[in-house]
Amino acid sequence: MKFDYFYENQSEKYSFYRIPKALFTEGPFQNLSTDAKVLYGLLLERTSLSQENGWLDENGRVYVYFTIKAVKASMGCANDKACGLLKELERIGLIEKRKQGLCKPTIIYVKDFMGFRKTERRNSDNQNSGVPKIRILDDRKSESNNTENNNTELNNPNLILSGLDVDKDERSVYHDILMEQLSMEILYERYPFERETLDAILDMMLDIICSKKEYILIAGDKRPLNVVKSQFLKLNSTHIEYVMDCMKDNPVKVRNIKQYLLATLYNAPLTINSYYQAMVNNDMAEGRI
Repeated sequence: MKFDYFYENQSEKYSFYRIPKALFTEGPFQNLSTDAKVLYGLLLERTSLSQENGWLDENGRVYVYFTIKAVKASMGCANDKACGLLKELERIGLIEKRKQGLCKPTIIYVKDFMGFRKTERRNSDNQNSGVPKIRILDDRKSESNNTENNNTELNNPNLILSGLDVDKDERSVYHDILMEQLSMEILYERYPFERETLDAILDMMLDIICSKKEYILIAGDKRPLNVVKSQFLKLNSTHIEYVMDCMKDNPVKVRNIKQYLLATLYNAPLTINSYYQAMVNNDMAEGRI
């Protein structure tokens, strides 16, 4: 295989994953494996996508979805290696995993790799607490004289993030997320004769989530894409079962199945409880329960 040379600014047209230089130059990360450093760079890149999607917890902290399957695909490794790399990052404190319960994907908090600097600075301040203030100011000034760190990693942390190549990767990323979040394999077993319908629902959700339109038509109303996308990313397997039940129980022939599904999926979190409560009330009225 033969590769060509780069000419002038030709390399600037490509997208790159950026790994913080501190992971290779700072003491706390010397024992971190190269593969773990690469994986941390991928996780940092994923945080930019999470920020755009508004994936924040109740405390305003950004989190990402990055399944073992996604790690294996990104790093080209087996299951044991993928788990080991995540544990390596978790052990040193660069990530924190939090389980969300049954049938929900684990979320990952990607920690600030410069956090150790803040800890060192706090310790330095505590040690110098009895020294005149002018000495403390001198210490801080000497720390900031490192122009390389000051320009690339401290003042502009966004430089360590690269934009996700949406055209090639975004749909694949969300496909993995939805497969786990919706427990699709379980749904396939539960609805063995409705696999095509389940796949159609999944494809439709991916079309909406990865859409570049400003608005999506839901039941005749134009809704901002971000609102619809956020609503779809809240769905789980229970909501999909609800949609399947609605289709089965609907006595009216649906002319536009796509719009019907869109509306049902969008409104599922709001209408699911009243739907099943009405079924319970009906069964009670007819003496079935």
